[in-house]
This record gives sequence, structure tokens and C-alpha cells, in this order.
Amino acid sequence: MINVGIVGGTGYTGSELLRLLVRHPHAAVDVVTSRGEVGKPVAESFAHLRGHLDLVFSAADTPALRNCDLVFFATPNGTAMHDAPALLREGVRVIDLAADFRLDDVAVWEHWYGVRHASPELVADAVYGLPEINRERIRGARLVANPGCYPTAVTLGLLPLVEAGVIALSPVIADVKSGVSGAGRKANAGLLMAEVGESFKAYSVAGHRHQPEICANLRRATGQAVDLTFVPHLVPMVRGIEATLYAPLRDRDAQLQALFEQRYAGEPFVDVVAASVALETRSVRGTNNCRLSVQRPLDGDIVVVQSVIDNLVKGAAGQAVQNMNLMFGFDERAGLDAVAMAP
Repeated sequence: MINVGIVGGTGYTGSELLRLLVRHPHAAVDVVTSRGEVGKPVAESFAHLRGHLDLVFSAADTPALRNCDLVFFATPNGTAMHDAPALLREGVRVIDLAADFRLDDVAVWEHWYGVRHASPELVADAVYGLPEINRERIRGARLVANPGCYPTAVTLGLLPLVEAGVIALSPVIADVKSGVSGAGRKANAGLLMAEVGESFKAYSVAGHRHQPEICANLRRATGQAVDLTFVPHLVPMVRGIEATLYAPLRDRDAQLQALFEQRYAGEPFVDVVAASVALETRSVRGTNNCRLSVQRPLDGDIVVVQSVIDNLVKGAAGQAVQNMNLMFGFDERAGLDAVAMAP
């Protein structure tokens, strides 16, 4: 049994970490911090945890974090890079659910996130936490950069095609839709139900900061740059991401279904379905699964991949728990065996 802490436990990813960890067979939550809820019982903020967790929120600088085997940072971008180094020096392993260590080029990170990086010396040590491409490195990591939700859905959808070289690397288009929980748990007029209900919009069309993360993932797979157009959309639902991905086919003889099935054979959380299956975000809601479909419409020269995940689970907290399992030698599926909620 390991002892874990959560820094920033009042947001959606913190809540989701707690939901998964309270039923984990090998992890016990010892401390949950908050800057604004210190001393308040966690179950008062999250009623679904009543009877499962008897903790109060601690201050962000509580020394109890140093006694943990692992600390999750479920905090906004820019927090872990300040606070994680001290924990690492104490021998505590860290998983950052924000973006502080996702990009290996510090200058690129500073451009997209608009601040100077506080711990550039740790960037090279951080392991990018997408198990489907980095499983062995994650096992030995002391600092894991948990991937973004959009990069998880898009990378897993494009990876088999890029690795096999069956598509041209320009132009590749990612048309991606997300539920409103992806924006976090905060007061924002643009996220009110009256604003997002019965509507649909694209945002950050000129450039989204998850784009360099996706491109870095695909570049690692091929050593080549991918010319990616990435456009995210906000849709009136709470959870879920659906990515529709388009790429020009270079090898007309490629057996696309077999390619995907072989690439993800044995992957516990990637499910490749038949082309005839209609993919829905609700088929993965509440689970750590990524479900994929690949098609070649009208036997043409464009490959279309659909990828669906729950942005709060495989896109955040569930993937973080999957990484924890790998880091401590547990069954990778431990605590993550939930069945999707339907309807």
C-alpha cells in the first residue's frame, strides 16, 4: 500500500482523482490540499465521496506531503514547476496533471504558456505519461508529465498511421470537440449553461497550446515534423472528447483496420472497433478507455479516424492513476475497471 497526496483537490481533476483513488486496492489518500478550503471536510465539497473519505483539506504548504510516496498536482498550469522540486528532493515521486513538464523545449513552452519556466532543469528528467508510447520509461520515472486531454485523443488516433508511414504528414487535420468540464471548475460566464446550452463553437482557431504537444508526440514516433491543423470546439455536454482526424493516404494497399488492431493489441485501455460501429463519447464516460475507429470513405485517398475519451479520466485523472500503477509496479488496470455509464 502506498500513501498519496493531491495538491489542488477542489477542481474537477482533483475530484476525479479522489473518486478513483478511494477504491484503489493499493493506494491510500493521506492528504488533499486546497488554497481556499483549508479545514473543510472534503466530503462537504464532494458529496459523492461521503462515506468513502474522511479527510479535511490541508494548506498547500503542509509538510504532510513530504511523507507521501507519490503526490499528484491537480493544479493550474504554472504551479507544479514551483512546488514539485522540493518534494522530489525529499524522494517523493510526482505526477503533474497540468502542462508544466509536457514539452521538452522550454522556449516553446514559454511561448505558449506566456511565463518563464521556474524549473527548466527538471524538464529533461520528466517522462511524458502516455503509457501507449512510454510505458517502460514511466515505470522508472520520478516525475511524470501527465498528457493533455486533447493530445491523448489525437495522438492515440494518429499514432498507428504515423508510425507505419501509411499517411502523408501534410496536411493532417484534427477536428476535436470537448465537453465544458475540460475548461476546469471555475467561475466563467462563458461556461454557464445558458451560454453553452443549445450552441456549438470553435475556439483558439488561430492556435491552441495543445498543438505543440500533439506535434511533439508524433515527431517522437517518426523523427519528422507533422503539418497539423488542430481546431478545438466546445459542445454542450459535461464530459467527453470526440476527435475526428483526417490524413491523406500514401499507401493505398494499407490494411488500416489490421494496422490499428495490431498496434493496440494488448493495450488495456485502447479499444479498436469495427468501421461499422458508431462511436459516441458516452460509450467511454467515466472510464479510462480510448475507443478508436478507422475508415477510408468511398475508398478514397483520405483516412478518417475517430477517437473518443472521457476528458476527465483517460484525458486526466484516470491516465494519472494508470501512470501511478506503472510507477509502483501495480497491475496497470488497478482502480480503473469501471464500466461506462449509460444512458
